[in-house]
Amino acid sequence: MRIAVVGTGYVGLVAGACLAETGNDVACADIDAVKIGRLNAGEIPIYEPGLEPLVERNLREGRLSFTTDVAAAVREAEVVFIAVGTPPGEDGSADLQHVLAVAETVGRNMPAEGPEKIVITKSTVPVGTAARVRQAIARHTGRPFHVCSNPEFLKEGAAVQDFMKPDRVVVGVDSAFARDRLGELYAPFVRSGNPILFMDIASAEITKYAANAMLATRISFMNTVASLCEAVGADVNHVRKGIGTDARIGPGFLFAGIGYGGSCFPKDVKALVHTLRAVGVDPAILDGVESVNRAQKGLLVRRVAERYGEDLAGRTFAVWGLSFKPETDDMREAPSLTIVRGLCERGARVRAHDPEARHEAERYLADLLADGSVELCERSYDCLDGADALLVLTEWQPYRVPDFERIRLALREPVLFDGRNLWEPERMAALGFAYVSVGRPAVGAAEPAAASAG
Repeated sequence: MRIAVVGTGYVGLVAGACLAETGNDVACADIDAVKIGRLNAGEIPIYEPGLEPLVERNLREGRLSFTTDVAAAVREAEVVFIAVGTPPGEDGSADLQHVLAVAETVGRNMPAEGPEKIVITKSTVPVGTAARVRQAIARHTGRPFHVCSNPEFLKEGAAVQDFMKPDRVVVGVDSAFARDRLGELYAPFVRSGNPILFMDIASAEITKYAANAMLATRISFMNTVASLCEAVGADVNHVRKGIGTDARIGPGFLFAGIGYGGSCFPKDVKALVHTLRAVGVDPAILDGVESVNRAQKGLLVRRVAERYGEDLAGRTFAVWGLSFKPETDDMREAPSLTIVRGLCERGARVRAHDPEARHEAERYLADLLADGSVELCERSYDCLDGADALLVLTEWQPYRVPDFERIRLALREPVLFDGRNLWEPERMAALGFAYVSVGRPAVGAAEPAAASAG
């Protein structure tokens, strides 16, 4: 099929490359000329495992192209995916101006003849958006066309695998023509038997928000349980296993930690809360999810202050991990931002390392880098020399089995604050560390050393 994907952000770029991989002729269009230039040169603007070779191969074989001529791309396509950003407004609602602008462009560039065009909202959009897209297109054309909802369920760090071998494909349609064509388009991705779930458009639009809100709820629920475990001396990992082996619950998204971040969960929970209020449904459960997550992001700052006092002047802390999760460079809404800023606001200096997010950190922490409060290190062990403690904020693989003796000798005192529960408390105590994790008893209560100047 001839496909246009408008928007070359995370969703659009992955979707375009994967659709090209199955033999489609895909044009990815974006008004950002710099980004399009980089993509045509084979440079990938995001870190996503497996994406770069996919783009390079399909560019080389002529199935994938990148262009700033959005009008031409949508005019020539049989299927148009709208994959532009939907940033949250001040009230939490999704900003649809970019989505509707693309719809207007589609309407103005509808060919006078040829096959009926299918326009698909791939961006995460609230219920009712497809109807607004239809209205925007219809203002400019009398030709028949079809509007569908096809939400994405891509995990950053595993997006290519998720698209090529999805658990399910959700498609909201209102015509047999669109159902048949999209069934044909997605058939190569579900050969193992996973379903294409066709449904009405409103249900498809809600499904995306409901899925992310459910996962966010599980995370906040377990972080609440972790607080209970800390208060009574229990171990949240035992509790996690105890409930996760229940077939009705399952083990996914039950790990306690320092809260969720990223481009999806925070934005989508806020947008769903806004939609619920707009239609008169009480969003109390999701208000609670957000409240717990805000508090959890500050947990390690509170734990540091409990040990060293609120005034952290003269102290330096090493940080491992800045991205909101491993296998991505994305720092949007990352817990690290709350923690690093919280430490610096109390007078501390921070030396931080992340395997992929350094360039993002330079943007998000520009003010703290400029005033010397934060230093970004090339290698993980470079952060440690003379630091008062090490904080682990992202569970990257290189951090899982480190040289603990090297860590212990490099730090001013052997103190670890583990925001992702990577290590076992008993082992850390045996290795001589004071160890603080999430939802488990702290071990090794050595007295803190005096702060040094600078």
